[in-house]
Amino acid sequence: MAVPLLTKKESWRRPKGIDSRVRRKFKGVTLMPNVGYGSDKKTRHYLPNGFKKFVVHNSADLELLMMHNRTYCAEIAHNVSTKKRKAIVERASQLDIVVTNRLARLRSQEDE
Repeated sequence: MAVPLLTKKESWRRPKGIDSRVRRKFKGVTLMPNVGYGSDKKTRHYLPNGFKKFVVHNSADLELLMMHNRTYCAEIAHNVSTKKRKAIVERASQLDIVVTNRLARLRSQEDE
């Protein structure tokens, strides 16, 4: 058995077992994905804050969002260092761009 913390979560596989409660659609079990569960085309890929997400790796990527800051928001990639994160957040505030994870991995003044 694989360790769940070290492996990638498996993608959805249709249940094919003869006794599977999910396949037989019993009450109280996992629902199977079907046509009709998708979101509206106009609102697809929108976040709850009303923006679409754009992954940013450096402050130069923010220049792409300068004209689209009412539609797209920036999300700093997970592998960006703390020093570059500070530069990205500062530049985004100058350009009036919303950053969804601006507080992630930012050290306070006492730690420095």
